[in-house]
Amino acid sequence: MSTKKLVKPSKTKTPGSVKANFERIGFLGLGIMGSAMAGNLMKAGFEVHGFDPTSKARQLFKASGGHVSKDAADLAQSVDVVITSLPSAGALMDTARVLAQAGRKGLLVIETSTLDIKDKEAARDVMAKKGVTLLDCPLSGTGAQAARKDLTVYASGPALDIRRLASVFEGFSKAHFDLGAFGNGMKMKLMANLLVAIHNVSTAEALLLGQRWGIKPSTAVKVLSDGAGGSRMLQVRGPMMENEGWKEATMKISVWQKDMKLIAQALADAQVPAPLFAATIPLYNAAMGMGHEANDTAAVFDVLEKMSSIPKKTALKQKSKR
Repeated sequence: MSTKKLVKPSKTKTPGSVKANFERIGFLGLGIMGSAMAGNLMKAGFEVHGFDPTSKARQLFKASGGHVSKDAADLAQSVDVVITSLPSAGALMDTARVLAQAGRKGLLVIETSTLDIKDKEAARDVMAKKGVTLLDCPLSGTGAQAARKDLTVYASGPALDIRRLASVFEGFSKAHFDLGAFGNGMKMKLMANLLVAIHNVSTAEALLLGQRWGIKPSTAVKVLSDGAGGSRMLQVRGPMMENEGWKEATMKISVWQKDMKLIAQALADAQVPAPLFAATIPLYNAAMGMGHEANDTAAVFDVLEKMSSIPKKTALKQKSKR
């Protein structure tokens, strides 16, 4: 992967950036991530239009101050930039066809979904025929982080367009990178998610050990976060591993399965051995089998806890209470 165009993350203004005066932003996909990002763009002063096939999502968006479009075509005709946050390759291709027909020449589309690079390339080519530019811009961060504007954008595609979109990126993220050629954003995203898969499970292992020793997960997170063993997953998902916090999903297990398959395929294609990642796969599969599909990935804590035998001291206490 070429990273010749890698630049420093922008937290305010990217030096030498060419910013366009974009005022109206469109959002296609108002789920956990999309709604949070749209909310931050509104706070930043943008006029945000949005559409989602789910009526509840549209209602919540309207209640937050957004302008609800009747469909994707209507949205494309009302905005300067479109941001997509979609659940599948099929949804992206359907959207590509609509934007190619309804969007004006020069429309910029920021594609933030985690999908196969080939599918994104196919969507890009469909739009390009009509003069609409798609940029591959997946995100690093959970839904909770999106709400706090604690996201990083892995942008890839035409460098000039990425620079022009700096103010938009700054409206919903803490930093953004220009990673060069289209598709490099997804490559970086899969690398990040490989680490997330491992760090999430290692967090659950450490916190379960502490809990068995009588150390509350919340205490362990606070103490361990600043040490050598700290990680963003410990900070973000660690607190969700106490008192069944995984029931409030920021990344559903069912959605995460899609990401796991993409990572596994990328590793196979590159012929890279990944024993640590491979060891996490059965745990996420078990979470699905245990009914956690709608819960957060922090539910791997529950999987490990139920896999574990009860310590002898605890077992004796429980027996004495009978």
